[in-house]
Amino acid sequence: MTVLYLLGGLWVLAMIVFIVSENRRPQSTFAWMFLLAFVPGLGLLVYFLFGREMRGLAGSRHLVHQDLEQDLERALASLRAQHERALERLDREAPHQAGLVRLVNGTANALVTVQNRLELLQDAAETYPRLMADLKAARISIHLQYYSWSSDELGQELKSILLAKAAEGVEVRLLYDPLGSLLMLKRRYLREMRAGGVAMQPFSRLWRLHTISYRNHRKIAVIDGRVGYTGGLNIGHEHVDPGPEFHHRWRDTHLRLEGTTVGMLQAVFCVDWRNATDEDLLSPAQFAPLPPEAAGAHLPVQVSLSGPDSDWAAIRQLYFAMIGAARRRVRIQSPFFILDDSLSEALSAAALRGVDVQVMISERGTGQILPYWAANTYFAEVARAGVKVLLFRHGYLHAKTLGIDGEVCSVGSANMDIRSFSINYELNAVIYDPATAQALEAAFDRDLADCVPFDPEEYARRSRLHRFRDSALRLLSPLY
Repeated sequence: MTVLYLLGGLWVLAMIVFIVSENRRPQSTFAWMFLLAFVPGLGLLVYFLFGREMRGLAGSRHLVHQDLEQDLERALASLRAQHERALERLDREAPHQAGLVRLVNGTANALVTVQNRLELLQDAAETYPRLMADLKAARISIHLQYYSWSSDELGQELKSILLAKAAEGVEVRLLYDPLGSLLMLKRRYLREMRAGGVAMQPFSRLWRLHTISYRNHRKIAVIDGRVGYTGGLNIGHEHVDPGPEFHHRWRDTHLRLEGTTVGMLQAVFCVDWRNATDEDLLSPAQFAPLPPEAAGAHLPVQVSLSGPDSDWAAIRQLYFAMIGAARRRVRIQSPFFILDDSLSEALSAAALRGVDVQVMISERGTGQILPYWAANTYFAEVARAGVKVLLFRHGYLHAKTLGIDGEVCSVGSANMDIRSFSINYELNAVIYDPATAQALEAAFDRDLADCVPFDPEEYARRSRLHRFRDSALRLLSPLY
């Protein structure tokens, strides 16, 4: 018995030393110490899958985006001068935007590009036909990366297109997240794609338990290095028709891009492909010359990345800075609303200083309920400060957008939740263009017709048991 007590004491001591050494927030440190010390078996499993900071393992693991830093610098060297010129112009015309550019460059090593053309695409009905037309027109390469890829009707249609292009000699590469596609992608579909010349690979392997919680949530399409797509949509028929439960409506936002920023999307894909397959694609051939129509354009776009291996929580810091920089209004759309203290305080502070802050969140999810119960506690928290929380109920809201003052906006893959900010690999395009930001606001205003306001007073009148359930589920927020 004495030996067991001694081993138990050593276990507790070892866990305390290890967790304290990670320099987390005090609340998080105490929570993990408690779980690991008093529920050692389950605690170790949960920590192994969800709790470890990959940043803390950087010394023992050379990630490809670090290994290829010099190659990336050479491939994108021509954009460095453009970045500096754009920054000088913003310093003169919009200093507060220049600060955001410097932040994204500092946290995500992202260059701002200006010679761009952009289309804001709302919903699958606008996005998929444009994407398919560009895929059919491909002559050199097709690079696709999605969190979830389904072998349903939409997946079959895309398979026919991609196999036909591969037969023509186009290089077709496709990355998918194995967990995000787990129940959607059939083995037969994979075999047919690979047999037809499509290099279709998972971003990671499910049997590698130490990385299973690190999901690649990015959405990227690059055709011939010339046309790019990114945003909220994955590949699945549910985006076209989610069924009667959601009034047959899936609300999402995506971007179609031409110009120099497509090179940034291509670079991200090449690095992720190398991480997944160990094949190095970086070469000048992957970066197409500017199309004539984009050569004279001035539309600043910056691609921000974040992930568990990043030095900084780049997209969380982007959101924090954008909210803090807002002078008149903030408009946010997200399917989830699971905040850390910093973003909760940023939203509350913006509302308290008179900024019109409106947050539109899906009222319920597709097969998930726990995050939406937990979100009620965050709604109540920010609503007390004057944030207008709007629950989208006539369909499923999956867009991930943030706009401030009708001047700057972000469209991408990151949800307004802790997982997107710290555990997932995410990608957002930050657009410094009033026309695009105002078009995004106009879409937000149209969506108001499908929303009901969250009423904090009504929520306070709900039963204690109901509110305790939500508060208890809030403790599991980092796992959603």
